[in-house]
Amino acid sequence: MTASSFPPAPASRLPSGRHGLTRDAVIASQRGRLVDAIAQVVAEKGYPATTVADVVERAGVSRRTFYEQFEDKEACFLAAYDAGLAAVLGRIQEAVEAHPAAGWREQARVGVQAFLTLLATQPAFARALQLEILTAGPAALERRAGMLTMFSGLWRNVHEGARAEDPAVRALPNEVFTILTAGFEELIRDCIRTRGTAALPELADPILRTVIAVFGGSAPD
Repeated sequence: MTASSFPPAPASRLPSGRHGLTRDAVIASQRGRLVDAIAQVVAEKGYPATTVADVVERAGVSRRTFYEQFEDKEACFLAAYDAGLAAVLGRIQEAVEAHPAAGWREQARVGVQAFLTLLATQPAFARALQLEILTAGPAALERRAGMLTMFSGLWRNVHEGARAEDPAVRALPNEVFTILTAGFEELIRDCIRTRGTAALPELADPILRTVIAVFGGSAPD
C-alpha cells in the first residue's frame, strides 16, 4: 500500500454483470471495502458493539464474501489496523525523503506534521489506530505493542541522525525513545477524545519542542 491509497480503498461497489475484472481484482476490491467499512463502523459504534452484519452492510458485500476474506471481526479489524499503520509509515517516509538535505530538526518536523495531518484527514482510521485498538482484545494489544516498538525505532533513528549531524546532541538510553513514543501516543489519543481529529496538527509544535529539549544539541542557525 502506498500512502496515497490511504485509507485502503473505500472502493465503489463493483459493477453488476460482466465487468471484465480479474478474480484477484475482485478480491482486492472486496477486501478494501471491508477494511474501510470496519474502520468506519468501529469509529461510530466502538469495536465491542460492531458486528459482522454492520460491516458487510457498510461494505456492500455478502456475509459469505466476508468469511472468504476474514476469519472473524477481529481479523478484519486487525487488517484495517495494519493497513492504516502501513499508510502512516509510508506518508512519513515520503515526507522525510522529500527533504533529503534538511537537518534533523526539519526532517523531524515534516515527519511529525505528515503523520498528524494524515490522521486529521482520516478520522475513522485515526480512531481505529489510536483509540479502538485498545478495546479489541489481546491480539490487538499485541499488534499495538509492535507499533510502539516500531515508532520507538523511528525516534531512535532520528536521534542517531541528530548525533551524526551535531556532536552536542546527548547520548540517550533506549527507554527514552519508548517513553517519548508512549507519551506522544497519549497526547494524540487525548486530543482525539477531547478536541477531535481536526485539531491533531496543532500537536506538532509541542511534540517537536519536546524532542528538541530531550535530544539537546547546539542552537539552530
